[in-house]
Amino acid sequence: MSEIRIGIVTVSDRASQGVYEDLGGPAIVQYFQDVLTSPFEPVRRLIADDQPTIEAALRELCDVERCCLVVTTGGTGPALRDVTPEATLAVVEKELLGFGEQMRAVSLQYVPTAILSRQTAGVRGQSLLINLPGKPKAIAQCLDAVMPAVPYCIDLIGGPFLTTRPERVLAFRPK
Repeated sequence: MSEIRIGIVTVSDRASQGVYEDLGGPAIVQYFQDVLTSPFEPVRRLIADDQPTIEAALRELCDVERCCLVVTTGGTGPALRDVTPEATLAVVEKELLGFGEQMRAVSLQYVPTAILSRQTAGVRGQSLLINLPGKPKAIAQCLDAVMPAVPYCIDLIGGPFLTTRPERVLAFRPK
């Protein structure tokens, strides 16, 4: 088993019911395969838009599966069933507002509806949790925006040392 485990949670009522294919989860796995040079094991979950279910999945990935990074896709908009940020905030010990701010700023370059996104991030123990949008293209744009800070954040919380392909994403670590 790889020391680096990354939790990937797709939050979608319809995908979890098999109404349509989960595109977000595979897009996240592909992103990390393209960007990380560190070997990692993806630990995937596909769940409904239900706050207790999301909270339970996040706790399990952090506390039991020991994922150093947990990313969610979906459930960050203003719709009634969009509760991923609420679930994330219920389980993190420290909120990291800059992640959501940066992702929205980058997304606004592409779509004016980025202001409707409620993505956030935070730390639970030795895990960094990040909420991403649901569309694969937006997932990559948002991850590109925050990924330079992710390895150092994981260093700071006592997680494993992540390395990236510098031609793809240059991880920033202060000297």
